[in-house]
Amino acid sequence: VRMARCAWGRLRSMAAASSTVHRLKVTLRRVRPPVWRRIEVRSTTNLYQLSAELEAAMSWDGGHLHSFDVAGEIYQLPSEEYFGWRPINDERKASVAKVLTRVRMKLRWDYDFGDGWEHDVVVEAIEPAAGEVLYPRCIAGRRAGPPDDCGGPWGYASLLDALGDPAHPEHESMLEWAPEGFDPAHFDPKEATEAMRTAKPWTLY
Repeated sequence: VRMARCAWGRLRSMAAASSTVHRLKVTLRRVRPPVWRRIEVRSTTNLYQLSAELEAAMSWDGGHLHSFDVAGEIYQLPSEEYFGWRPINDERKASVAKVLTRVRMKLRWDYDFGDGWEHDVVVEAIEPAAGEVLYPRCIAGRRAGPPDDCGGPWGYASLLDALGDPAHPEHESMLEWAPEGFDPAHFDPKEATEAMRTAKPWTLY
């Protein structure tokens, strides 16, 4: 009987999660002016897929290692190449609903360990899914995400200085290096939403 009750409890939790969405605010650390997104994802989304949707929302190219840190618990793809001192949880087996159980909870999402991009992901709401809405979606945000491989927050600050000053000695070279048409002030939630809905996790191993 006890086992049956536990199984029923798990089924009820899964059913509840399948009908809810998490509204998350994603903020890139140590970058000024601030770069942030407000997104909505289904609560049943696993962290493996969430990583792809976060990359799309922030305009990262993907293909770099990433991890989630939830109050010291690390989630990422298991790999023989991992040399960290803390045990790893398989991100494919953990849903958003499992690790972010209430409003105002947060996690840190790290992208590209070489450049060291760190993002704060905060739960703003957990609400019933709207029947007419297609998820995931981005509903707000500010400024373009930095180009991949620009050297982390400090490298990006230098890039912005060079791009914004025609008299800067590296202005021309940085114009050539930056993605074509790159505008650090540009952000369109519709473009981010389209990217999120086609986002697929990179298979690194």
